[in-house]
Amino acid sequence: TVFVSLCLSLPPVLILWCVNAGQVTVTQPGAVSSAVGGSVSISCRTSQNVYWSSYHYLAWYQQKDGESPKLLFHHVGSRVSGTPTRFTDGGSNSDFTLTISGIQAEDAAVYYCQKAVLLQHPGAPALLPAAAADHLPGQSPV
Repeated sequence: TVFVSLCLSLPPVLILWCVNAGQVTVTQPGAVSSAVGGSVSISCRTSQNVYWSSYHYLAWYQQKDGESPKLLFHHVGSRVSGTPTRFTDGGSNSDFTLTISGIQAEDAAVYYCQKAVLLQHPGAPALLPAAAADHLPGQSPV
């Protein structure tokens, strides 16, 4: 597969880490709700520590009905351009949170967390976001 090919193109020291990244599972809560203007926090727990060279490689996605998943955060603290500031992420090691403050009606969606995949040396990280929902194992509808 593409994932395996990308892993094998890495230096030997990173191959094991890259392959291992595909084995991480995440756990998220069921549905959460809030009135417009309120706030919610969505938790995400990974089956193993996702810390690597000063980064926590945990990505967040938003998927609205009938649309493809949209990447919100590449990794902890790395907001994707266009992600509203009312969305914040945090956490460390294996426990993470996506918080939405001042919720708007347009925020109704399914939110996914995913172990991000490191494609090159951590000094210049390149992340491979999931391209399809079947690569997004956990979900939390809001």
